[in-house]
Amino acid sequence: MTVFSELMPFSYHVLILMVVLVIKFTVSHFVAHEPLRIFQFYCLQLGNKVNNSHHSTQQQTIAGLLALLLTLVPIAFILWLFADFVAVDYLWQGLLLYFALGSLNLGSINKTIAQALVARQNYLAKQILQPWLLRTTAPLSPVGLSKSAIEMQLLRSLQQVYVVSLVFVTCGPLAAFSYRLMLEMHYCWNTKLVKFKHFGFYPQLFIQLIQWLPSRLMALLILLTSLGQGTLLSWRLTRGHFFQLNNNFIIAVHAYVLVVKLGGVAMYQEEKLRKITFNDLAKQPEPQDLIKANRKVNFSYYSSLFLLVLLALGWQLITSN
Repeated sequence: MTVFSELMPFSYHVLILMVVLVIKFTVSHFVAHEPLRIFQFYCLQLGNKVNNSHHSTQQQTIAGLLALLLTLVPIAFILWLFADFVAVDYLWQGLLLYFALGSLNLGSINKTIAQALVARQNYLAKQILQPWLLRTTAPLSPVGLSKSAIEMQLLRSLQQVYVVSLVFVTCGPLAAFSYRLMLEMHYCWNTKLVKFKHFGFYPQLFIQLIQWLPSRLMALLILLTSLGQGTLLSWRLTRGHFFQLNNNFIIAVHAYVLVVKLGGVAMYQEEKLRKITFNDLAKQPEPQDLIKANRKVNFSYYSSLFLLVLLALGWQLITSN
């Protein structure tokens, strides 16, 4: 405790983050588990109960905002009060971060999907991928499965690991955990589903605002992996999405770096949603592109962690002197 007390808050949080990431990765490798499954069930039931498609657009939107606030604020307030009674502070912070972080095993999942596609076991690939997607995998071809798996890993890695980690080191464990709860509400009340088109407006808006800067940082790091291979061209082709309040920029960057086509039409509960296509002139994704995409995502992870550690060490040395 004496050693921890000598650390600056930023360095302290970076150290906890590194330890929890190692623990989370180890546990996820051996045991598939979802700590927030009960909260997901609660959000689904709340959405079905409170949301009424017969109400006006404004009423549905306000109902979604109230559902978010009445769920999130009491939980955050209780956890904030409970923190004062915890004797070992770093264990409490580490526990909140552990629950806030998503799966660190997505690379292995996509590797299994790629192997299934190569072996022409499309049904197995669909079964593995379905729990990780909002869209329906049944009608997907091998190309559609490859595309969906690449996008799934990118967005879940961004939202459930990258953003959570940056919120934790900058704003603390309660902020990171609160963000993850809000993210789960966004998943359950996704505006891509017709019945939640208006009800899920505010959860989506808040998530987009929080992840805007982290997603740009992660996208630029992914862009650096193609250094010398058309990096400037990729930037010119994707910079039009930079200031948009959505995931278009990072998906576009990923598409151009991988030299594959991403985005396009998707089916959500038998409703066809036409989304923008990125890198339309490139080839369709193949199973080997899942492995390549995993390397790009891992590079953004490791380079960010390296920069965080350097920043924490530098900050600690400066303040110590």
